[in-house]
Amino acid sequence: MHVSVDQIDKNRLPSHIAIIMDGNGRWAEEKGQERLYGHFHGVESVRNIVEGCAELGVGYLTLYAFSTENWDRPQQEVDGLMYLLVDTIRKEVPILNKNNIRLHVIGDMGMLPDFARIELKEALDMTSHNTGLNLVMALSYSSRWELVNAVKNIGLDVQAGKIDANSITQDTLQQYLTTSNLPDPELMIRTSGEYRISNFLLYQLAYAELYFTNTRWPDFRKENLYEAIIDFQNRERRFGKTSKQLQEVVTPMH
Repeated sequence: MHVSVDQIDKNRLPSHIAIIMDGNGRWAEEKGQERLYGHFHGVESVRNIVEGCAELGVGYLTLYAFSTENWDRPQQEVDGLMYLLVDTIRKEVPILNKNNIRLHVIGDMGMLPDFARIELKEALDMTSHNTGLNLVMALSYSSRWELVNAVKNIGLDVQAGKIDANSITQDTLQQYLTTSNLPDPELMIRTSGEYRISNFLLYQLAYAELYFTNTRWPDFRKENLYEAIIDFQNRERRFGKTSKQLQEVVTPMH
């Protein structure tokens, strides 16, 4: 299916798109290469999709770059990924600034090697003044880690008398998540033919539209992004209401 950017209704863009970038390793193996070769080519896709979202006017893009489970991969691949991450960030900061893109990071930064943490902090500082697309990298991230962390911190604040346990609401929990200053994603894309959420933004994806594609991440380009957004715009987002109720809101009775 050939799609173009003209088919997208710019007034109904998802405010926040989250992507599980899957299939780098398999893409490389299918080409008879080392898995890192796939990660290296996946960077091109990141660049292309970030540019695509910025051009469209999407407010937030979250990329699942490295999960806490990924630390269990072969050491050579983990080391290679960390060096690739740092090298990429160093090269991309001038481009992010040129395009008014602000970088954010969510995840357990304590697990990252020192050199990666230092580079990331510099990149965050250097893009903090930008007001366009918010690019969120989920690094050393897992949703269960995030939720456990939030519960611990709420418990400590209850103990310290800062909050009353009986007054805890969904909003309270949201304030303790790493995404407290971000809107929830409206569209979640996963590449490479896997139909799972894989411990990614479990709480935040409660009402997101889920879109799965067989395309491996290194082959994913703007046209694939447009397809996902057009699919999103063709869905009816009811949030528990009926279609009839939604129509009554859109076209009130006189």
